[in-house]
Parts: sequence; structure tokens; C-alpha cells
Amino acid sequence: MNSVNETIEKLLELSHRIGTTEQMAILGEGNVSGQLNADQFLIKASGTELGSLTENQLVAVHSKPILKALKGSNVEDDEIEDLLLTSRVDSTALKPSVETLFHAWLLQLPHVLFVGHTHPVCVNQVLCSPRAKEFAEHRLFPDQIVYCGAESVLVPYVDPGLVLATRIADLVDDFIKRKKTFPKTILLENHGLIALGTTAKQVEATLRMTEKSARVFVGAIAAGGPIVLPQEQVDRIASRSDEHYRQRMIESN
Repeated sequence: MNSVNETIEKLLELSHRIGTTEQMAILGEGNVSGQLNADQFLIKASGTELGSLTENQLVAVHSKPILKALKGSNVEDDEIEDLLLTSRVDSTALKPSVETLFHAWLLQLPHVLFVGHTHPVCVNQVLCSPRAKEFAEHRLFPDQIVYCGAESVLVPYVDPGLVLATRIADLVDDFIKRKKTFPKTILLENHGLIALGTTAKQVEATLRMTEKSARVFVGAIAAGGPIVLPQEQVDRIASRSDEHYRQRMIESN
């Protein structure tokens, strides 16, 4: 586990790198989070911008009350703001993003220490089209498999907040049971992209590769495709040790 200062540094670097790429997020879009310990994490404050995020715009939050809400306590929509405010470690800190709810759940998964959420242009072109399911379930080239996973979780559109967080939790659980592995990417129809990782650089690499994959997908459609990789090739590449070694080397630079 990183120290608090290390987590802050890594989150700010991740935020600035993805927030200054216009393909990823503009204005107040998107958010980042990082685990501090078993009960606390840092999350981007509501209304702040990824590209110019500052340390005081990262809010430390207690995860337990949020996870309790997700497990079926009777929290109404109009109580979510109170939940977010009372979950803050420092009561004078800024209000956490409403998407803190799904960050809390994802950060309790094994090996997930960082989460990035963006609204990439090409990814959303696909997620606002009838071909979102095809993009989520199939792969076009090897690096997409290595960095984005052999398949993505696809979440039908629901409003941000408790309902979205609960839907993400249910579909990720279903994915884990079905695939016997954890997802690297979650695609939100008519909304955006979530990337999970052990490191901030891993999250950045996944976000960037997913956006590239969407550009390839859209271009392949225009050229009469796409032609997707056969499932046996996807499974083989997903298990190749040399591909994962190369991934680790890139992410460590």
C-alpha cells in the first residue's frame, strides 16, 4: 500500500495526464480515486477538473458507510448528498463526487488500488451506438487484450449515483463469476469508461488503450468491418507471460 503522500502524488499525476488529453475529459468530467487503507480512500471533489486538480481537491472518504448503503440499507436519492458529506474524513473538505459510490465498491476488490473514470470521445461514440455490446465483448488486436482485458463489463445506462453504483457492483460480480477473473475495464452506455488497476500508471495505460481501441473500432466499421480476433486467440494472448512482462515494463516507465 502506498503512503498518503505517494497516493496523492500518483493521483495528481494521473489526473493531470488524462485531464489534459481532450479525448479523455473536459470541464468537470471524470474522476480518479486511490486506496489509502482498508477504510479510507481519496476521490476527486465534485465539480473540479482533472487537468487542473490540486491536492486540496482530493477528498479523503470513509468507505464503510458507503459500502453499507450499497448493500441494501434504505438510502433515498435525496440522502446521497448527506451520505457523501458525512463520509468525509475531514468535515471541512470539499464535497466528494457523486460517483464516489462506485469508486468505494471497486476499490475493495482484490488488487484494485486506483480507479480512473473518463468520458473519452471515441469510446462514447461507440457507447452511444447500437454496437456497444460488440465492442465490450470482442477484441481487435493484441494490446487491447493485454491492457483492457479479454472482455469488458458493459453497464446499461442509469443515472449516476446509488443506482449506477449498485448496477456496476452487480454486473462486475456477474463478470467475475462467469469469467473467473477480474475486469480491467467497465463501459457505461451513454456515459463513459472506468479503468481499474494496482497502479495509477496501469489505470492510465488502460484508459489510453481503450480510447485507441475505440478509434480502431470506429475506423474498422467505416472500412466495412470490424474483423475481430477469434476467441482462442484472445484466450492465448491473455495468458501469455511475455505480453504481461512487456505491459509491466511500459507501466513502470
